[in-house]
Amino acid sequence: MSQVTPASQTRSSRDSVPVSRRRSARPADAPLSAESAQALADTFRVLGDPTRIRLIAAMAVSERCVSDLAMLVGMSESAISHQLRLMRAARLVRTRRAGRQVFYTLDDAHILALYQQAVSHVHEPQGDQR
Repeated sequence: MSQVTPASQTRSSRDSVPVSRRRSARPADAPLSAESAQALADTFRVLGDPTRIRLIAAMAVSERCVSDLAMLVGMSESAISHQLRLMRAARLVRTRRAGRQVFYTLDDAHILALYQQAVSHVHEPQGDQR
């Protein structure tokens, strides 16, 4: 006879957050709470910087260390580190340490999808202007 693991202790194949700690999806017709609206605005505020968008574009391809990102974006490592701190606090990126080196990658598939959707939107032809 096999043991049954409680749902609160199982993990999703998508990520390592226990199912019991994951936020439930909000029904599409439910109003957005003030707290959720503020969190969403904060996320878009962090995303609203051209340098951070360029960093996201670089990390959309593969994980990168600060020196690689600085070279790609043409800024100092110190300036890149500052941007990455803000992005990490907003849960847009996460880190992986390999010895003394720290690698940054997009936090999850949602961030990549936001970036890809925004790029698609920017590159689509403008429709009827009224």
